[in-house]
Amino acid sequence: MKLIIVSGRSGSGKSTALHVLEDLGYYCIDNLPIGLLFPLTREATEKAALGRLSKMAVSIDARNLSGELANFEAIYDQLQQTGVTVEIIFLDADEQSLLQRFHATRRKHPLSNEKTSLREAVNSEKLLLEPISKLSDLYVNTTGMSMYELRDIIKQRVVGRKDQELALLFQSFGFKHGVPLDSDYVFDVRCLPNPYWDTSLRKFVGTDQPVIDFLENEPASGKMLNDIIAFLETWLPSFADSNRSYMTISIGCTGGQHRSVYVCEQLGAHFRQNYSNVQVRHTELPHLQSRGEI
Repeated sequence: MKLIIVSGRSGSGKSTALHVLEDLGYYCIDNLPIGLLFPLTREATEKAALGRLSKMAVSIDARNLSGELANFEAIYDQLQQTGVTVEIIFLDADEQSLLQRFHATRRKHPLSNEKTSLREAVNSEKLLLEPISKLSDLYVNTTGMSMYELRDIIKQRVVGRKDQELALLFQSFGFKHGVPLDSDYVFDVRCLPNPYWDTSLRKFVGTDQPVIDFLENEPASGKMLNDIIAFLETWLPSFADSNRSYMTISIGCTGGQHRSVYVCEQLGAHFRQNYSNVQVRHTELPHLQSRGEI
């Protein structure tokens, strides 16, 4: 049987992720006590042969006893020895985003009380969940992400992936907005000629033909692409051999509009030739569009 464990700080999107998995045929349980993992998987394994409970997803959060959370790594190792295929999705967001989400919904944080402020609860929750986060197969930072974007990511990266297959995400970003925390590899392409300084190209993005033509006419662009491709083709199989399920490769330029977008699109097209689950995401483009800059 396959078990997906969804975890993360409160307000990061665990319920949304669990709802997506439920819609896609997973038997889902929210806020499962860690101590019930073994009885649950035993029951599910027995019924998996009958076609029931062969795919399960459970949400585990900081409402568990701190001792059980601290011992999670040992529990995780024992689960794998039973023959259950376990994947961990860990969701998080920056502190300010989590605080804003709680203020917007007026929900009470599960760890806050008369002696613990919301900010203190958010920070202590991060420490409590560290034993789970460090074992995660897929880490998703939902800062600035809508519920619909998160749903799409879960669908594309988890459900679209065949068992034992490495799922790749190439995401563009702008260094002036910060490096994505969910990156496995980060490549800096700011050394490439910048289309922004050609005023006729400022309103275009890296998927538009004028920008593509500009960069393809620059020899440095082809050399950078070939070097990144050669590096990834050398090392991605090693990650797959070590049972890694997901890889996020982030490509950054100054603003996340031209060069990084172009390089991500080229990398996605190249690796789709050999990998069936390849996604391309442009972190900054929705924000640029909403501000009317493109």
